[in-house]
Amino acid sequence: MKIYVGNMTELMTEEALRQAFEAFGEVESAKIITNRFNGRSKGFGFVEMPSNSEADKAIKALNGNIVDKKPIKVNHADSGGKKKKKPFRRRNY
Repeated sequence: MKIYVGNMTELMTEEALRQAFEAFGEVESAKIITNRFNGRSKGFGFVEMPSNSEADKAIKALNGNIVDKKPIKVNHADSGGKKKKKPFRRRNY
């Protein structure tokens, strides 16, 4: 299961993120999203855990926890694909 982690400080590392989730089970990957121009963290990332039950426990336990003086947001990641746009409708006045 892919998990979204947001509202992180720039001090958070991928290793620290991995360790926070490993307390609840096996972690396949932990990735912090960075700005491609300066390499600084954008303040969010993703963690992948193979077990859905362990992932749910981690989400419930870590959502709202204070990390580096900021409450992090932890929830299920969006399924991925782009959202469909509503068709444009011209209004006749």
